[in-house]
Amino acid sequence: MPASRRGSGSITLPSGQTMAIHTRTQDEEGLPHATKKFDDGRSFAEARKLVGISISVKLSEADVRDFSRFTLTPQRMRMIVEAFKDTLELGLQKPGQVVPMIPTFVFGWPTGNEKGDYLALDLGGTNLRVCLVNVQGDGKFEITQTKYRLTEEQKHEDGQKLFDFCAECIKTFIESNFSDDGGELSLKEGEILPLGFTFSYPCTQNKIDHGELIRWTKGFGATNTEGRDVAEMFRKSLEKYKVPVQMTALINDTTGTLIASHYVNPRTKIAVIFGTGCNAAYMEKVGNIEKIKELGIDPNDEMAINCEWGAFDSFEHEHLPRTKFDVTVDETSNKPGEQAFEKLISGRYLGEILRLVICELIDEGVLFLGQNTYKLETPYVFETAFLSLMESDPTDELLMIIGIFTHFFAVETTLAERQFFRALAKLIGRRAARLSACGIAAIVSKMGYLEEGCSVGADGSLNIPASPIEFMKGL
Repeated sequence: MPASRRGSGSITLPSGQTMAIHTRTQDEEGLPHATKKFDDGRSFAEARKLVGISISVKLSEADVRDFSRFTLTPQRMRMIVEAFKDTLELGLQKPGQVVPMIPTFVFGWPTGNEKGDYLALDLGGTNLRVCLVNVQGDGKFEITQTKYRLTEEQKHEDGQKLFDFCAECIKTFIESNFSDDGGELSLKEGEILPLGFTFSYPCTQNKIDHGELIRWTKGFGATNTEGRDVAEMFRKSLEKYKVPVQMTALINDTTGTLIASHYVNPRTKIAVIFGTGCNAAYMEKVGNIEKIKELGIDPNDEMAINCEWGAFDSFEHEHLPRTKFDVTVDETSNKPGEQAFEKLISGRYLGEILRLVICELIDEGVLFLGQNTYKLETPYVFETAFLSLMESDPTDELLMIIGIFTHFFAVETTLAERQFFRALAKLIGRRAARLSACGIAAIVSKMGYLEEGCSVGADGSLNIPASPIEFMKGL
């Protein structure tokens, strides 16, 4: 009898799918495909035993050819940091820059003693969240929330329909959370609830409750929206569905993370988002924001800046190390040339980068010999969540990776292949973490926080196990 090992379990992915794993791995001679033959008489099992050697050879070639560009040297990181600092400064000086450094008109820090109930809508890259936040003072709070998954159709249909959906979700949330035992709304007649709208896309703002969308990011492409005041579009939808709210603020999710993180920890000076997209925010002296000097705001005031740093090195591609796989991701995206930094570090793209590497090695006859791999040919079918699962697989036989490729892609893997996939996932994740560290280092250096130190508030759906460690190594 061939030696075997068993494993079982289940995983719920961000897409909502549940993957049940009941795995038995055996020596290759014991697998069904071992009896199949190539034209030259070799069995599949014999051929697949050579995969480990093939992968080793291919990786050695790739190190010279392209995979080495997944690795960042300290010298290259320092060069990126300096270029990043120059780009941030340029965005503060002049409007219309690639990294726009958007003034948010959010002034100053919270004290930590604020109290009250606040309604919030968060339109992110993957989900729509409606929240009721109970701020309790002393840096404490409680949240009641409902999350709605956004479909690809909603991300690309008419923008007004997207805001209609947002309004419907808020109305449903209010009916569920502000009703008495009889199901009637418990709001007083004519009572209007204040609402904060967290909109995770770059907008030009000249007041806190308005914002003109500069461009969609994170794979969104809703029509008839760019260049328009999204706050007014949303108000139109709220009126259409007679939702009893008044939108009092439009802020970026990174700005919200900055303020909320400082409320909990006053040492927080910077906030970052690592999710479907990526971004950062920090507080800047108004006197350093040259492009808004004509507004006459006290130069000693502090205002939150929404960096929109995902656009760093866009169009020119002078500073970031891109592999041919990154170039393919960029050229086939809905925004070619744009969001260059985001496409190397955010959750929307990391799984696709790994899929492209796998597909190239399939085409070169290195992986999945003699198997039908058509399920891997669909763009973005390889979720970034898989990278997290692959990195954290604790078993000797890498049973989690077996489950992923068997359940979702109907292919069998050798141990050598699985070890390669895990190593590749770590490589892509490490590069993302270290590039992210470059962005943080640029802000820290620019603001002079190197001596006093500071905390960085982080949020987002991207969960790569090694990221915090690699992030700190990068810093």
